[in-house]
Amino acid sequence: MLLNRFSSFLLVGSLAAVFAETVVHDDQFQPDHILRVAVAQVPSACESRESVVVNGTSPGPAVRLLPGARTWIRVYNDIPDQNLTMHWHGLSQRFAPFADGTLGASQWPIPPGHFFDYEIATELEDAGSYFYHSHVGLQALSCTGPLIVEDCGGSPYDYDDERILLFQDHFQRKDQDMIQGLLATPFTWMGETSGVVLNGKGVALGQTAIEGPLGEANGFFGSRRFSGSGAVNETSDSWNGQLGDDQIKPSGECTLPVIDVEPGKTYRFRFIGATGLSLLSMGFEDHNIMAVIQVDGSEYNEPVAIDHLQLGGGQRFDVLFQTKTVDELGDKCTYFLQFETRDRPDPYRGYGVLRYNLGSPVPPAPPAPVLNLPTEVNNWLEYTLQPLDSEAGNSCPTAEEVTRRVTLLAEEKVDPTTGRLTWELAHMSWTDSARDKPVLVDIYERGQPAIPDYNAALANYGWDPATRLFPARKDEVLEIVIQNTGSQYSGAAGIVETHPFHAHGIHYYDIGGGPGEYDAAANNAKLAELNYKPIRRDTTMLYRYGDGQVEPGAPAGWRAWRMRMSHPGVWMVHCHVLGHMLMGMESLWVVGNADDIVSIPLDASQSYFSYGGDVYGNEVRAPVVYHYFDDHNKCVGMRASNCTK
Repeated sequence: MLLNRFSSFLLVGSLAAVFAETVVHDDQFQPDHILRVAVAQVPSACESRESVVVNGTSPGPAVRLLPGARTWIRVYNDIPDQNLTMHWHGLSQRFAPFADGTLGASQWPIPPGHFFDYEIATELEDAGSYFYHSHVGLQALSCTGPLIVEDCGGSPYDYDDERILLFQDHFQRKDQDMIQGLLATPFTWMGETSGVVLNGKGVALGQTAIEGPLGEANGFFGSRRFSGSGAVNETSDSWNGQLGDDQIKPSGECTLPVIDVEPGKTYRFRFIGATGLSLLSMGFEDHNIMAVIQVDGSEYNEPVAIDHLQLGGGQRFDVLFQTKTVDELGDKCTYFLQFETRDRPDPYRGYGVLRYNLGSPVPPAPPAPVLNLPTEVNNWLEYTLQPLDSEAGNSCPTAEEVTRRVTLLAEEKVDPTTGRLTWELAHMSWTDSARDKPVLVDIYERGQPAIPDYNAALANYGWDPATRLFPARKDEVLEIVIQNTGSQYSGAAGIVETHPFHAHGIHYYDIGGGPGEYDAAANNAKLAELNYKPIRRDTTMLYRYGDGQVEPGAPAGWRAWRMRMSHPGVWMVHCHVLGHMLMGMESLWVVGNADDIVSIPLDASQSYFSYGGDVYGNEVRAPVVYHYFDDHNKCVGMRASNCTK
């Protein structure tokens, strides 16, 4: 099979390259983590599915990173007939050039039988919940896992322990079959989710969960946290590419996922939305002492009490969860977590089990719903989340600082040239195969001629028609508005869909969303009236509003961001519904000029310029890698609070 030779993206921004050296990664070099990606037949939602797995399972191991330190993650592509990249969702501004893992933007993909060493350098303020996933095709449906940056010196919130809750979609069809339908003429949709799994366990439509065994839960990442001085060298069991303690153990038993807790404690629940389609609404039976303390791994926010949670693809919410006391429990040791899909034609309802006693069996799903979850999703936590540090809110650019507004009109329509159904942003459809080489590589090779024309873009919806790229000047302040519309496809005329939108390279300030068409003056007045200080995000929802039906092409809701373009590089803004991405709902942005972006000397960057170049290792060749960051740990010696007391 002939492979496309595309790959990823970049961002050089906030961490200066204070260390520069080209090193051969031979047997003397030991990466901090090893992730081996392969295709395997694995249990999924009480069925068997051919999936792309990490270290033998889906999801893969929980990778934990030290704050303020450099980490090397080696990713092997053991898939014989597919390319691979790995994206570090939410942390892309912390990576060396050529290491964000976005196809067609920053790097060539990892060819079959090769590996690539990703260099990450976190800052102390990066503490939070992220996840890693492939950025090729539909691989991210199963090729994913938690990525946690630990707190240095402890969290500003006290809690006893933590749990990771990672949600994925389960599809009965193979990835390649779904891709063929999405790109075919006539078009065939990939279908609705056949099930939603939590930490690798769940129940597909048509399957029935049985009572589970006693003992520690199988679908459980554990709760490894740093101790002592707040910084240790061991981060997770992914170091050797094998199944480890901080990884879900595969099981063919058809039982519900379990979250084991103890009475009278406060837990930090890290909710990670690794779904490729589903927007979820969820809540816990008879448990409503919950507070959101952090979103998208960004700054901590003022605690916001919630009685249920919404989670879109790409989003993360960290929640303080109070368990019941022994007296409150009485004889009841298990409760249900109920989760349901929203804004899709065929709703799915699934369950997990909150268990207080390892000696209690895991119950099957209840015969009827235990909760009445809200059906409306549009207003959940809108204009509500504000930074815990009040001074941090001042860094959101004001309306007066905005240099220009770029509107990304989201449209579903048939391409008149190809007859193919596509998704467009600002009248352009972008796919991973749009260029014959990654944009960042092109900029390194050709310099300023590869940079999109800024003035041409101003006259053309924000993108340069010659390069099909969105340019931005370094440090300018943009207001990016994503405007939803009714479908112009005859097979779904006027239908409006909900989209989770994700930005690479920098966290933006979410300044709200609403129905209809964006009105800047009205929204600015609302922000002022509420005295609202937005927090930084990287994935927010573009809702459909109302009954999800308008006239074809009519405005049907908006989402607005403000961002200071302080990180030169090549980065993406795209919908995180994987099927929509493949159909063109992506945009590629170039921040700064060539001098801003090219930060590795040309004589040291040549190995990154070709598919399968010297930077990609294999069984017979050690890669030649440019070390971009130094290896000191900013957290060493800092006093740590005891969050496990």
